[in-house]
Amino acid sequence: MSLRAGVRNLPVVDNPFLITDPERIPVQRYYDETFYALECERLWPHVWQMACRLEQIPNVGDWIEYTNVGKSVILVRTEEGVQAFHNACRHRGVPLTRGSHGNCRTDGFICPFHGWRWNMNGENRFVYGRHLFSEELLEQADLALRPCRVELWGGCAFINFDEDAPSFRDCIGPVADRLEAHAVSKLRSEWWYATVLPANWKIAMEAFQEGYHVMRTHPQLQKAVPALYNARYGQDTGGIGEAANPNLTVRQNIDAQIRNMELLSEGMAGMIHAKEVEIARQLRDVELPEDPAEAVMTWYGILQEEVTRQLRARGEPVPDLNAVAVSDPVNAVEFLFPHYFLLPSISSMSSYRVRPLGPESCLFEIWSLTLCAEGDEPEVPMEATTLPYDSQEFPMIPRQDYSNIPIQQQGLHAAGFEFMRLSKEVEGLISNYQRIIDGYLRGVEPEKLARASQMLGGNFDGPILDLRF
Repeated sequence: MSLRAGVRNLPVVDNPFLITDPERIPVQRYYDETFYALECERLWPHVWQMACRLEQIPNVGDWIEYTNVGKSVILVRTEEGVQAFHNACRHRGVPLTRGSHGNCRTDGFICPFHGWRWNMNGENRFVYGRHLFSEELLEQADLALRPCRVELWGGCAFINFDEDAPSFRDCIGPVADRLEAHAVSKLRSEWWYATVLPANWKIAMEAFQEGYHVMRTHPQLQKAVPALYNARYGQDTGGIGEAANPNLTVRQNIDAQIRNMELLSEGMAGMIHAKEVEIARQLRDVELPEDPAEAVMTWYGILQEEVTRQLRARGEPVPDLNAVAVSDPVNAVEFLFPHYFLLPSISSMSSYRVRPLGPESCLFEIWSLTLCAEGDEPEVPMEATTLPYDSQEFPMIPRQDYSNIPIQQQGLHAAGFEFMRLSKEVEGLISNYQRIIDGYLRGVEPEKLARASQMLGGNFDGPILDLRF
C-alpha cells in the first residue's frame, strides 16, 4: 500500500506490514529488516527519547553520551542548564566522546583525530593549523556544535532530533502531572541494570503492557493474592494458578497483602521498597473493619498514611500518599512513548528503557528509584551493571520476564504464525502502540501523533482505542 507523505515532506513509502485489524499485529513487524529500517528512519528521529537521569550530570561541566540507532548525542550541564549536542566534530565528523561520561568545564571537548576543541556550550575554541583552511569554512557560528532539542522532566533529560516535533509535555499529556504529584522528579536511582535481549525492541516493550501474563510468568505474585488477578483475568485459572479463597479472615488477608509486598520488594526493589515493607509489617495487627474487602482498603489507607509520616520524619520528600492517590491516581505501569516506562508503587518506582540494536536485538535497562533525604542519596550509578539476560544476579521479576522474551522472538518465525492475536480488552495497549508507530511511518501530522501518544497514559491493561488519525 502506498502511503502519503506527511507534513515533514517525507517521500511516499510502502509499509509492507501495515496494521489493518487492530486485534491482529503482522508478525513480520518484529523481525523484517525493511520494517526495522523504516522505524529507524521515520520513528526514532521524531520522538522524545529518555537520554539520561539528571543526577548523572549534577555539576556544571558534567556530560554523558546517549546513543540510539546509530545517532549519538552529548548531554552537558552548563551554567544555563542542560544542553544537548550532536556528537560529531565539525571538521570531519569524528565523535568527540565514545560511550562515556566526564566533566568538560576545564578542557571542553577535544576531537581525538585532529585536536579541534569546543567548550561546554558547544562553541569552537581552537582549530589546529587554522591558517591552512579557507576562512569561509571557519565561521564561528558554523563551527559551533549542532544543538539537539532537550527537555527535562521526571528527573530525566529527554532528547528529540526533530525541531518541529511537539513539545515533550504535549506528547505525554496528563501522565506528566500524575507522576509529578507522586514526586517522580525527586526520585534517585539506587541501581541500574542492563542486558542485551535477542528480541525485537517492541517484543520487550509489550511484555510489560499487560498484567495478563502474571499468573504463568510470575506465579508467586498470583498465589500471594489470587483474588487480585482472578478478578481481572478470570476465576478459572486452568489449574495453573491459585483459586481465590473467599473464606480468608481479615488477618489472613492482611498477611497476604504483606507477603505480596515482600515478593515485589525482593523481586524488583523500586516496585515496593524495603522501607515500605518494614512499615507494612508494623501494621499487621492494627484494628480494622470486620469485612475483609473493606479491611484491606482501610489497611492500605493506614499504610500510606504511615509511610508518609515515617519517611517525612526521615527527611524524605514524600507527598501525602493518600491525598495523591485520590487526586492523581497512577496505574501499575505508565508508558511514555516510545521506549520508556515507569512502575509507580507507594513512594518508590522502577523505570525501564528499551533501545533497538537491530531487527531482533535490543538493549533493556532497569533502574530502581526511591526518595531520599538530602545528604542521604545513594551513590549515582554512572554506568549500567550489564549482565547476560539469563543471569541469576537479576532480581527475580525481570529474570522471569527475560525467560519469555527471547523464546517468544524465536516463536515468531514458526511456520504458519502470521499475526499476534490480541485481547481487545486487556492487550489494547500493544495495538495502540503499534498503530502509533504506523502513524509515524506514514507521516501523520505531529499534533495528531502527540494526541494519540497522550492516550497511552493509563492504558496499561487497557482496551484498544480509536487513535483518531
